[in-house]
Amino acid sequence: MALPLYAAGLSRRRAFMFGQASALVEPVGGYLGALFVVNALPFLPYALSFAAGAMIFVVIEELIPESQRTGLTDLATLSALGGFVAMMVLDVALG
Repeated sequence: MALPLYAAGLSRRRAFMFGQASALVEPVGGYLGALFVVNALPFLPYALSFAAGAMIFVVIEELIPESQRTGLTDLATLSALGGFVAMMVLDVALG
């Protein structure tokens, strides 16, 4: 923070002081973030499920059609299925 201010023409001392002052909000932000995380724990499974659904949508919408263009459709399909099976095995094995 201080270096761009110094490069913009502020004195060294003033740029340093503004740089230090910019960090004054970090403890408040950290406290509010921790408070949010503690209160968001009941919603975490739903949020993670939504994120997983979004990733599956991206894979179906973008990656699968792209993999089918090369002509190696069987290899692309078997690789996707193998990856899904490996993910499910790891999910069950690791809890």
